[in-house]
Amino acid sequence: MDGASIRPLPAPCAGRTVGLARTRPANGRAQVNRITRQQPQANRTVDEITGGRRLRRMRKADWSRRLVQENHLRVDDLIWPIFLIDGKDRQEDVAAMPGVSRYTIDLAVKQAERAARLGIPAIATFPNIPHSRRDARGSAILDADNLINRASRAIKEAVPELGVITDVALDPFTSHGHDGILKDGVVVNDETVEQIAQAAVLQAAAGADIIAPSDMMDGRIGAIRDALDAAGFHDVAIMSYATKFASAFYGPYREAIGTDGLLKGDKKTYYIDPANSDEALREAEQDLAEGADMLMVKPGLPYLDIVRRIKDVFSVPTYAYQVSGEYAMIKAAAANGWIDGDQAMMESLLAFKRAGCDGILTYFAPEVAGRLRG
Repeated sequence: MDGASIRPLPAPCAGRTVGLARTRPANGRAQVNRITRQQPQANRTVDEITGGRRLRRMRKADWSRRLVQENHLRVDDLIWPIFLIDGKDRQEDVAAMPGVSRYTIDLAVKQAERAARLGIPAIATFPNIPHSRRDARGSAILDADNLINRASRAIKEAVPELGVITDVALDPFTSHGHDGILKDGVVVNDETVEQIAQAAVLQAAAGADIIAPSDMMDGRIGAIRDALDAAGFHDVAIMSYATKFASAFYGPYREAIGTDGLLKGDKKTYYIDPANSDEALREAEQDLAEGADMLMVKPGLPYLDIVRRIKDVFSVPTYAYQVSGEYAMIKAAAANGWIDGDQAMMESLLAFKRAGCDGILTYFAPEVAGRLRG
């Protein structure tokens, strides 16, 4: 049978279905078990049918379900992404993401203090700067006093125990919405890498604990690691968006950072094709070789298979980003009464843990942390 050898599975009791299991063939691909049934016997009991295995036994009560629960969601698993705007004492709601707002730095500091009180280990900051400060090169990212760097300094001064994660992708700073420098309709790789490596040093100097590059340029991780080390930031870690897919789930985020309507073309020349799994592993392997300390999968729920493969193959700290579209779908369905929003929120996050995630970037973080802490 397709080169696979067959061995019989033992039957635990008379009358039970007997199966045939395939061993791994020479081509190395696991084959699905093939089950063959004996002639059915009349009037079998449930114990005869199941071989005495009653899998409901440990589901009978809350205490027993808790006793055998395989995966748990903790506050320590959460990273909270927040959006920044210029000004003072100002908050703007993001229409496509109910419950999510953009904050001026003074209010972002208060949110950081809230995160620390809830026990959330880290926040990730994303700026929405005025369009007048954006250009084709995203050059404002090289301003040591830009919005993201001023926020890092203020947050670290107020809440030094809270981790701060920053992104060096250029899309919040470009006039065209791409993650890199655009020339003649092409996002140029090497010039972009040089610029984001410089930006990483500025962000580290402002207090960022982790640089999380989401741009998907070739060679960026190694360039950032070299630049950080040369500047003396040996302890600043890199969380690579190693497997960022060309997804339809990013729409509300682009509204939040003010790039909706700006994007010229699409990002398929640098984000991964959603159809590709092996390519995602090659990206992850390359980023680890270049010096990444942690890997991220983005989006999250549609790509749990990628999370599992990365964790199984590399055994490194692995994270997923429950992106804006995932968040918005749960919120919208709950608002219409189609699902229980709280249960869907918790179930979706537990799915990340079951798939192998060490942590999750989620806009639900403060809400979930409050529930977990009681």
